[in-house]
Amino acid sequence: MTIDFKGRVAIVTGAGGGLGREHALALAARGAKVVVNDLGGARDGSGGSSAAALAVVEEIRAAGGEAIANGASVTDFEAVQAMVADTLAQWGRIDILINNAGILRDKSFAKMDIADFKLVLDVHLMGAVHCCKAVWPVMTEQKYGRIVMTTSSSGLYGNFGQSNYGAAKLALVGLMQTLALEGAKYDIRVNSLAPTAATRMTEALFPEEILKALQPSDVVPAMLVLASEQAPTRAILCAGAGSFEAAHITMTQGVWVGRGDDAPEQLAARLSEVRQRDAETVPESGAAQGHLELSKAMSQLKR
Repeated sequence: MTIDFKGRVAIVTGAGGGLGREHALALAARGAKVVVNDLGGARDGSGGSSAAALAVVEEIRAAGGEAIANGASVTDFEAVQAMVADTLAQWGRIDILINNAGILRDKSFAKMDIADFKLVLDVHLMGAVHCCKAVWPVMTEQKYGRIVMTTSSSGLYGNFGQSNYGAAKLALVGLMQTLALEGAKYDIRVNSLAPTAATRMTEALFPEEILKALQPSDVVPAMLVLASEQAPTRAILCAGAGSFEAAHITMTQGVWVGRGDDAPEQLAARLSEVRQRDAETVPESGAAQGHLELSKAMSQLKR
């Protein structure tokens, strides 16, 4: 099976450098027409310049591909809507959205300014919401769409000094879960990618020899799979240094303790049993929790 994107149109946010640039170049190399979106700000989100996005567009064109630059901030819904309108005017459709734009404002939670917490949420979470909302009518009408959220191990598992970033990144997985359900009848598949790569976002986190082993291009195969016609949906892929893994949000079988006055004490005594993972499942939707709990309760009442 060859993955190609001939005839497809992709929007990649934060594509002026790092992972976004690699995503844009790879999609274009496999035939996609690409909107290279980048505000051109610093790692903390300050400033702005169109130079980075234009440089990536020139790389794509020099290699024989088609691309246009866009400088919209993903925090500005009207600007995102205008980007989508410009894309439709240029190419008539939008098949792929890679939500990659992001910033860092790292500090321990005790020292973090609340404005820095909100700004990171605004860029990562609301930026993805804005882009998804703007392309959703297009994808539903054409009955095809592929959306990739950029989550992070910081969101999935936590990371010291990144409470704002981690909260935003796990929120994107929650957004993915529901959009995948709502988009299924339109063949809109929504997935998440958790990359480990050496970019300006991570340059202060690892020593030089580790950074050299974590090339952004190593993450690209996972993105291409998640954006392809054969993509799964509601998948969380982890990628880095040529290795790929899947993350899952699971639910254990748990126990039934009833409503007695001693329910807290029973739960405390059986907590290890509640957390036993032998028969855990990956629920198909949020309703699965209620179904499991009701089934256990009903089985007890029938005794």
